[in-house]
Amino acid sequence: MMAPPAVELGLELRVLAEAPGVSATAAVAHATVGDYTSLEDLLVFAEGVDVLTFDHEHVPGGHLRALEAAGVNVQPRPVALQHAQDKLIMRAAVDRLGLPNPRWSSVSSPDELREFGGAVGWPVVLKTPRGGYDGKGVRIIASADDADNAADWFDGSALLAEEKVAFTRELSALVARSPSGEARAWPVVHSIQVDGVCDEVIAPAQDLSPEQGQAVAEAALRIADELGVTGVMAMELFEVPGSEHGFLINELAMRPHNSGHWTMDGSVTSQFEQHLRAVLDLPLGDPSLAGGVVVMKNILGGDNPELYSAFPKALQAEPAAKIHTYGKSVRPGRKIGHVNAMGLRGETPAQIARRAERAAAILRDGCETRKEEQ
Repeated sequence: MMAPPAVELGLELRVLAEAPGVSATAAVAHATVGDYTSLEDLLVFAEGVDVLTFDHEHVPGGHLRALEAAGVNVQPRPVALQHAQDKLIMRAAVDRLGLPNPRWSSVSSPDELREFGGAVGWPVVLKTPRGGYDGKGVRIIASADDADNAADWFDGSALLAEEKVAFTRELSALVARSPSGEARAWPVVHSIQVDGVCDEVIAPAQDLSPEQGQAVAEAALRIADELGVTGVMAMELFEVPGSEHGFLINELAMRPHNSGHWTMDGSVTSQFEQHLRAVLDLPLGDPSLAGGVVVMKNILGGDNPELYSAFPKALQAEPAAKIHTYGKSVRPGRKIGHVNAMGLRGETPAQIARRAERAAAILRDGCETRKEEQ
């Protein structure tokens, strides 16, 4: 998804691919097969590039520091990226900046977990600090008696325990920052999760006051500035009306993010173009909405193993929807694409969402469901 804006900007992308034929190799002319956990592979790949950036946060921090020491322009820098790699480091940084955090603690045993739960109230959320995403590495601990059932998660290293926040909805604030300090923010969006996986995004978030939207965006921009973030950063958060700030910060991601896929069709500058501009320290683009309300609907793997066979029906059913597939093999529940639907004249957000959902369902199932046909 970064390839089309790279071509338009006259940039050459090179990809370190985990295997021949993975989806990015179809879009980028220069792809090297290698292991991102191998410092040797990273050093060889980085030879001759102007900037090295990421589509996930799992490259070992020690390797990134070694690349920096070897003179590679790594963006975002490891000192910033660690806050997206390690949730304990992130929570401490949010506290240090005085921004709204859920109550949390580092715990290394079921006894410490019970102590935390007794202090904040049950249930609590237990997270692995590294490597978790899309609901993985997250466990709800219902009571003090349930803490022992999590004993298999404790291997001598610390885990993150958080209060279970009573929120009304999840929001996401997407920003971008360049090495020279220029920063821009997209409108705050409503992110709808199903089974821990982002299912739908509504941009902009409806019924969010301008003051609250500004406060959320300013918090994200402050984090990006104070931590020295470069490129795109997503700040996921809980909306908590009646609390001191009205929201609590959930997690950070320092890369183009699922909650920003709507920008490909709904924003003047997409997150993918902006990330390229930012890491190369080019002037940033306008992140404003290109029109009215935009709804992004993820396509998750389902009964249809061959997406292309359903394209004619989906395109005919929803000609105003924009379909983006990722070139991935289909597995149940796997993110394999998304649909963006822009509001047509007089449409409500619910009507826009139904159009996006209809196109995504046809691709997922290979046909329209009985409910959709009615």
